[in-house]
Amino acid sequence: MKARRVKAIAKKELIQVWRDPRSLMIALLMPLMQMTLLGYGVSLDIKHIPVCAFDREASERSESLLKRFQASIYFRVVESSRSYGALTDALDYGRCKMGVVIPPDFSERLANLGTAPVQVVLDATDDNTANIGLGYAQEVVDGFSSDVQVVAAQRQGAVAQNEPVSLQSRVWFNEDLNSRNFVIPGVVAMVLALVGAQLTSLTISREWERGTMEVLISTPVTRFELMVGKILPYFAIGMLDAALCLTLAVFWFEVPFRGALATLFFTTSLFLVVVLSVGYFISVAIRSQIGASQIALLVTMMPTVLLSGFTFPIDQMPWPIQAVTYLVHSRYYVTILKAIFLKGAGLIELGMPILLLALYAMAVAFLAARAFRKTLD
Repeated sequence: MKARRVKAIAKKELIQVWRDPRSLMIALLMPLMQMTLLGYGVSLDIKHIPVCAFDREASERSESLLKRFQASIYFRVVESSRSYGALTDALDYGRCKMGVVIPPDFSERLANLGTAPVQVVLDATDDNTANIGLGYAQEVVDGFSSDVQVVAAQRQGAVAQNEPVSLQSRVWFNEDLNSRNFVIPGVVAMVLALVGAQLTSLTISREWERGTMEVLISTPVTRFELMVGKILPYFAIGMLDAALCLTLAVFWFEVPFRGALATLFFTTSLFLVVVLSVGYFISVAIRSQIGASQIALLVTMMPTVLLSGFTFPIDQMPWPIQAVTYLVHSRYYVTILKAIFLKGAGLIELGMPILLLALYAMAVAFLAARAFRKTLD
């Protein structure tokens, strides 16, 4: 491989990018747009669930229970219903996601029997929100129940018993349990995968559409030199986009970064080799820029979003799907990003995913270089 030929191809490709407004828009604006939209728009935190209350007793004790729902960051009491019909209408029309019904003999049951039922009605069209909301509601009621038991024991002159088992939790790596800290590193992977593959998917197909492939084939440049020269400018653009995404993640979205920059950019370079080689392979196989761009979008976006662990935990997927995720290059990079950002992991801790990503990069780069043939067939 001769550096002079690679430099000439890279210079030609850089000029093509500079003259192509669409490529410039993808390279410069898409990372900013994706980080902004997904950083603010994607959240796995479930807070301020709208609640409608139907207090059939309207006593001091029942209002005390409802105030606990109101004081919780997970609930927001938006409406007080006067009948079951009004409560069901509020659920039907989407004004609330949960209804709390307190019976008319709530205080009397607590005083005489020591127990009283409270009904919770949930809109389970979104089953995830319903399940989490039910768990939060149970915690609120349990806290209220404990306080009621303590007050009852004090009135009888007894000493309140401590709970035999108590949970003392300590959260590591994401202390505030903020889903944005979990999502943003995955957004970085999605941006780089999408931008890298989209740009390089146009390289060879552009030559066919503009009628310059004959000139390119007639040159003494080898297919490996051609591939390196074609993807080198996009590698530089990808690293620039990675730096931009890192800056936005840390300084704008305030995601903690506990790792080393050298580890991050080293693994990013491996990931870029993979996505750029995939885009180049698509460009060689499909001679239409529109077709190559669409296939690149399909190959990069869907696996990264669905099968990389970016939005859905891999260990919760069925085992056949888990097996498929090992073929998704973004899986390894998302794992690396989250470990670097939140855990401060280094090369030793990330040895296995880095090795697999490196093997993936070599295999895809080899196949991409072999795919191009200097013929007009």
